[in-house]
Amino acid sequence: MRRALPSVLSVLIALLVSFIAAAFTLGDLGQAASAYLAMLQGAVGDWPRYFETGNPSTVLRPIGEAGTKAALLTLTGLSVAVAFRVGLFNIGAQGQMVVGALAAAFIGAQLQLPSPLHVTLALLAAALLGSCWALLATGLKLWRGVHEVISTIMLNWVAVSLVENWLVVGPLKATASGTNSLSGTAQIHATAELPRLVADYSRLNLGFFIAVALAVAVTVWMQRTRAGFESRAVGLAPKAAEAAGVPVARRVLQAMAVSGALAGLAGGTLILGTELKYPATLASPYGFDGIAIALIGQGHPLGALGTALVFGALRAGGTHMQLFGVHKSFPELIQGLALLLVAAKLFWERLVAKKPAAGGVT
Repeated sequence: MRRALPSVLSVLIALLVSFIAAAFTLGDLGQAASAYLAMLQGAVGDWPRYFETGNPSTVLRPIGEAGTKAALLTLTGLSVAVAFRVGLFNIGAQGQMVVGALAAAFIGAQLQLPSPLHVTLALLAAALLGSCWALLATGLKLWRGVHEVISTIMLNWVAVSLVENWLVVGPLKATASGTNSLSGTAQIHATAELPRLVADYSRLNLGFFIAVALAVAVTVWMQRTRAGFESRAVGLAPKAAEAAGVPVARRVLQAMAVSGALAGLAGGTLILGTELKYPATLASPYGFDGIAIALIGQGHPLGALGTALVFGALRAGGTHMQLFGVHKSFPELIQGLALLLVAAKLFWERLVAKKPAAGGVT
């Protein structure tokens, strides 16, 4: 709890400061309060209206949107957090997500299989391609000394250019139907779509539960296995870990393979859950958002999950603020401010530090 406190306080302060900024720019405290209430209702549902009308969509639809966004943020946040464990800064989750999304779109559209097998194969393809993309940067790091920040961020643009400027508009472009021009790849088959919990009312799908399960699984791997312990040792002191007999290169490769797979799964979940094809441009920068999610979550898998749930909900509600003159990207401002506050590590450490006992040495 002490470790989570700086993040919780940072998010609360970011919400307060952003509210003051909204009130100042709108020139009306009441309108800013109404915008924040609309964001809350867009995140967790309009419960008063539900009790008044009995319409479940007033609650289930906002929760579904929050859950789908939280799933993607969780997976990309986990991707960055796993790389942190071995002391690497994976800036390439966006590129890994892009290639993973393309793999899922290709398998979903080109194969015809029973639904459970089809979904599983598409997700595995997304994870595998994302993992391979991350291992390119890892190989450059281990055997050529190329810093992973440089290689992963450059591989982002390679992935985007390769996928969106060639494959999606070229070999994998959807076939035009009559006189209609189609953008992106062909739509995936119904058997490849992730099952939705309440399809008539919400887009919440199996991807959310996969993301939560993976957050728990990564926590167990990091905290309760030898490989996880050795990975943490590599991240804290690679030279000391190597001297103690830890296979440093193997643990780095393993962690980055998992990191890329998680980002690739985010792309697969996006395609199979909501997009249902690879669009002309994958405009959602969830891979970059994963960096903020991991940092605000203190690099812990469950911290990333909790942060993703909060900001997934805020983003789902952000579109409702437009009715009050606030741009829908306002939750991103809150996220950025929270990240800035979390970065003030020394301040928070002093704030939550235990006071010395009376008569003790200070």
